Amino acid sequence: MNKQPNSTGDKGVQLICQFEGLKLERYRDAVGLWTIGYGHLILTKEMEKLIKITTGEAKNLLRKDLRRTEQGVEKMVGVTVTQNQFDALVSLAFNVGTGNLKKSTLLKKLNAGDIQGAALQFKSWNKAGGKILPGLTRRREAEMKLFLS
Repeated sequence: MNKQPNSTGDKGVQLICQFEGLKLERYRDAVGLWTIGYGHLILTKEMEKLIKITTGEAKNLLRKDLRRTEQGVEKMVGVTVTQNQFDALVSLAFNVGTGNLKKSTLLKKLNAGDIQGAALQFKSWNKAGGKILPGLTRRREAEMKLFLS
């Protein structure tokens, strides 16, 4: 039996970096949260330190953030998945939060063995602040394509 993936592969990291983009100075994201690097949500205790960072610091923050997300995805998925499926799930969860993935129809369908049904659910996650965002629509399409490859 194949070993279950537990860390994001190159394709997943590339997808996340592509859609998160790299910002070396903090900014407010689509819903107004302070963010820096590759989509790192700045914690209250980090506000004074994370004003401006280097590319290396951004990569380190991404690795730490991904590890927490990977562990969350690993705990939630009750079926064997491919590396690409794991990467797509981590990308989604990194963007929408593991709590949202845990409550999702996507996860329910995946754990029930409905791979196609789960894949189609990626399209449902294209809104921020109640509005459809073209960037999220493109990201969800890329995640779905990776999930099915």
